[in-house]
Amino acid sequence: VESALVSHPTVAEAAVVGATDPTTGQGIVAFVILRGNAVDGGEEAVQELRNHVAKEIGPIAKPRQIMVVPELPKTRSGKIMRRLLRDVAENRQIGDVTTLADSSVMDLISAGLKSGKSED
Repeated sequence: VESALVSHPTVAEAAVVGATDPTTGQGIVAFVILRGNAVDGGEEAVQELRNHVAKEIGPIAKPRQIMVVPELPKTRSGKIMRRLLRDVAENRQIGDVTTLADSSVMDLISAGLKSGKSED
């Protein structure tokens, strides 16, 4: 799913996690960084990305939610911390962030989630 998202011309980077879903058990939640020349992450952009994933992989792989974020949480060595993204996707308390290269990233992502954007 990450590869399908990154293959879209407006996406610079993507991370995907599974989150508890009351209907299906697990739902796909994607966090994407748009390229500099891309428009904002409004509903049209999110719907376009969902449709792109459906076209590339199939409708079953469409993310339940896509959050456009300014940055992804990474360790100092550059690995994406999906555990923290899963905590955000499931509205849980954020876990240990001591290994994050920039801990302010989680505040930005949490603030974006509270604004309630990008969910069907």
